[in-house]
This record gives sequence, C-alpha cells and structure tokens, in this order.
Amino acid sequence: MRFMRRGVRVETDRLTLRPPQHGDFRAWTSLRRDSAAFLQPWEPLWADDHLARKSFTNRVYWAQRSLANDTALPLFLIRREDDELLGAITLDNVRRGPAQSGTLGYWIGATFARQGYMAEAIAGIVHHAFTRMELSRVEAACLAENRASRAVLERSGFKYEGVAQSYLQIAGRWRNHVLYSILRSDRRGRTETG
Repeated sequence: MRFMRRGVRVETDRLTLRPPQHGDFRAWTSLRRDSAAFLQPWEPLWADDHLARKSFTNRVYWAQRSLANDTALPLFLIRREDDELLGAITLDNVRRGPAQSGTLGYWIGATFARQGYMAEAIAGIVHHAFTRMELSRVEAACLAENRASRAVLERSGFKYEGVAQSYLQIAGRWRNHVLYSILRSDRRGRTETG
C-alpha cells in the first residue's frame, strides 16, 4: 500500500512541510550559501556544483521519484507567516514489510536555528510517519559532538541506541555517529547517552 504522494503536506503550528519545487531554487541556493559555514561541518562534502540549478533540479526530480516509489519523504520547511524557506527534513530509506521504518535527516539555515522550528518539523514528520505511513520506527544519526542535533532529537522523544562506526563521510572523513530512534509504541524509559 502506498501512503506517500507528490502533493503530501504536513502542517504544524508555524510550518508547512512540503516537497521541494523547481521554484524554490533561488531561496534554497541563498539559504544554503548563506549557511555554508554553519552546515558544512555536519554534512558530506558539497560537490563543486552543489548550488547550481542543475543540481537542484536533480534534487527535485529525486524527491518526486522517491515520493512516487514510497522510498523517501523529502520535505522543505516553509514558515507559513511569510513563505520563507527555513531548511529541509527527509524521512529516507523507507523500508516496508516486516521493518516498517525510515531514517530521519534534516538541516536548517543558520539564521533560523535554535528557534524551535526543527523540533516542530520533527514532531510533524514523526506523527505523519506513524499515523499516515504506518511506520513502526524512525531512526536518526548524528555526530557525537553535534550537541544541537542530539538535543533536538532527545527533546523530540528519540532514545539513544549506541554508536555506528564509520557511519557516514562527513566533511570528507568517515565518521562515527550516535544512533537514536523513536518507536510508534515506545515503552522504553529514558536511555543513557554516550
């Protein structure tokens, strides 16, 4: 059964989470460029054409295919009061069958950080994942030293599960990541973080 559709929207108190559109190119490029120093320590190396129109167009087409194939839910964070693009959140690697799970990834522009927007977006996408997509588990991973990302996951109800060695290449190096998850029926108490 397919739950994701191209026109999916998730509404929260202040945000509309929706798939990227071709018309978002300028806003996305400006936000990524202006936030580069803030984002790059936590992300894979940007390709030389990372901010190019063709690269963005490919991202939009990937998002459309992912939604149609029920493999990912890539959404932009749009502030409703002024239609400002604040960042993005993606539920990727959606696994069906016995797994019924997905992996959460996100970023926010530097000027919008620490204002509760990402916590709001995470709450919205997790609710959508459990109630509309019928997933059982949402996972997330971040660098151990990324205190802000760990804090937002923990405030959002994610539980620490351990460390994955050489999980992703970040800033050009294989890096260990701390793993978190939230379950649809989570009866786990507070877990200790590493």
